Amino acid sequence: MLAEKKDSRVGNQEVAEDGVFTTHRPSSDALAPAAVKRRPEDLTPRELEILRLIWDGHTNRSLAEQLNISMKTADTHRSNMMKKLRACNTAQLLKAALEGNLLETGSGLRRPGRGGQR
Repeated sequence: MLAEKKDSRVGNQEVAEDGVFTTHRPSSDALAPAAVKRRPEDLTPRELEILRLIWDGHTNRSLAEQLNISMKTADTHRSNMMKKLRACNTAQLLKAALEGNLLETGSGLRRPGRGGQR
C-alpha cells in the first residue's frame, strides 16, 4: 500500500509531508500576454529626451534643472540607458547611441558651443 502525500501551499512553494519545498513558477506561456514586447535595448521616450540632452553636454545637475526632476532621477535615467546600451561611461553611452542611430548629429556640422570657436 502506497502512502498518500498531503501537500500544502505556502506562497508559490509547495510543502510535502516529508518537508521538501518545491517552487512552482508559471510557464512562460502564462506570462506572455502580460509581458511587454520590447527589447531591453529599447529606450523610452523620456530616456531618448535625456540622451539628446547628454549629447548636448548637459550634466545630471543641468538635466535635473531643465526637466524639473531630481538629480537622483537624472542619474537613474542615465544608469538605465547605460545598462540597456551596455556602456560603462558616458562616452561609451554616446558612442552606442550613435552606432544605434539613436541620435541625429546633422551632416558634418559642429555642435553649437563646441570646439573650433575662438
